Amino acid sequence: MVEVIEETLIGYVTDVQSGSISASLVNDEPGSSPVITIGDEDVLVGQIGSYVLIKQEQTKSLAMVTRMTEQEKFIPLESGQRKEEALNDPLAIRTITLVPLGRINKEGQFSRGIGNFPTTGAEVIGAMFDRFQSKGYDVGYLPTNESQKVYFDPSSLFGRHFTILGQTGAGKSYTVANILQRAVATMPKAHIVLLDLHGEYSWVDKESEERKYAFDDNVVRYVDARKLEIPYWLMTYAELCDLLIDHSEREAANQTAFFRESLLNLRLLEKDSLSLDRVSVDTPVYFSLDELLNRIRNENSRRINDGKKQGPLFGQFDRFLIRLESKLNDVRYDFLLKPQVRNASNTLEGLLRDFVGLGDPKAPITIIDLSSVPFDVRPTVAAQIGRLAFEFNYWNPEYKEFPLLLLCEEAHAYIPRDSSAAFSGARKSMERIAKEGRKYGVGLGVVSQRPHELSETVLAQCGTFLCLRITNPADQSYVRNLVPEAERDLMDILAGLGRGECMAMGEAVPLPTRVQFHMPNPQPNSDDIDFHDKWINGPDDLDVEKIVDKWRRQERSE
Repeated sequence: MVEVIEETLIGYVTDVQSGSISASLVNDEPGSSPVITIGDEDVLVGQIGSYVLIKQEQTKSLAMVTRMTEQEKFIPLESGQRKEEALNDPLAIRTITLVPLGRINKEGQFSRGIGNFPTTGAEVIGAMFDRFQSKGYDVGYLPTNESQKVYFDPSSLFGRHFTILGQTGAGKSYTVANILQRAVATMPKAHIVLLDLHGEYSWVDKESEERKYAFDDNVVRYVDARKLEIPYWLMTYAELCDLLIDHSEREAANQTAFFRESLLNLRLLEKDSLSLDRVSVDTPVYFSLDELLNRIRNENSRRINDGKKQGPLFGQFDRFLIRLESKLNDVRYDFLLKPQVRNASNTLEGLLRDFVGLGDPKAPITIIDLSSVPFDVRPTVAAQIGRLAFEFNYWNPEYKEFPLLLLCEEAHAYIPRDSSAAFSGARKSMERIAKEGRKYGVGLGVVSQRPHELSETVLAQCGTFLCLRITNPADQSYVRNLVPEAERDLMDILAGLGRGECMAMGEAVPLPTRVQFHMPNPQPNSDDIDFHDKWINGPDDLDVEKIVDKWRRQERSE
């Protein structure tokens, strides 16, 4: 619903094209600007990013101002008129360029697209609007009028996927914190899983040595991805192949075939103890990685005909064994390959409770800290988390009553556009959520500073785009092609947005809106480092021994 609460005539249409409309502004006095008075405040209308109505007979079209120009007007002297007298007339013609957004019917419903374009002479009305107040989810205000709040529709925002795009320093973490803080304040039974790659939403304060959060303590639960122990046996066959098999090797086809057979046989050992009717190669039941390794070693060295002839897979797993043993000997992978707690099938229930915020204590936001996870294994871990979110609600009979949101920070790191085998498992898991998650109550939010490196499939399924400042021409062009055609000209303002300011488009807003987000409280740990201050007042020395020890132990945050 779009309700017009104030309006005033500001000009008339002078030129109409398929993608833009020009209008000449009305000048009552030299140098004057049209205003709307709201209470005791005069608000300028016709500013860049503001909205206007175009009225003609019974039709109302909505448009956004994208440009304002001023052209000197030629004033011929009348007979006997002095030049000073002529200068009392307005000296300039001001013109605004408008991007048509859609039409508003008699009931105040906004529809994208223009059915009947206005003709020249149509009235241009400066207006103020009210939107989506019924759900009470306000996230910011209009930069042109701080007293007017901007509301998002949370059902469309979280249920139909959204993306937050912007370059470093544009305010992505600021935006995420604000959106989630206000979500749990208005919807206390929310269920949100946040993938934190850099420890921006949970960190240890150096002075107090206490853990701090970008949220109130009573609404958040922190989980270190390594201590959460998402064990290897929960991985699907495809994910295990991504982790252990190099698909570029000549022997890869033989390796995957035998690996599949061995994996299935080991999972089948749990069938009777869990009273299962069937077990597949992807069933989430425990199997021994050591036993799998022994079977592969035996097959790799097996001989036939009383040892006179090499077996069909003799030597085929040499490189595979080297890779697997290398990972087993690397302490960074212990949380994945050597679980201490999640080492039996019956531990899955506790893991899922922790994962979706039903553990002790219960909390609407679960932060999964991936900052301590090795970079090369993050895609695999992210894929598992995404798949667990989807599988949880896919098999949940009450999925309509228990919607989940998976929010992916720095999503280009593990949901890449590149189709390389190293990332295929992670990409497919997230793409499945993007394509099918809405049906099972699993929403997806992706945050990235490099939109053209993100999976096209995931972005194409996003219903709402929150575009912060983007100055890179390649990223601007990519985002322009993602949004609806009628709104592409609005992308020209992206380079001029301030921190925490965005152009919001899509299903969560009734019309494209330039939004200044509220300052989150508490704020995330994402402020830029002040080089000037630290290079004047910074420490004279460091405990390099401690740095080396943390590096060796792979313990960054504690």
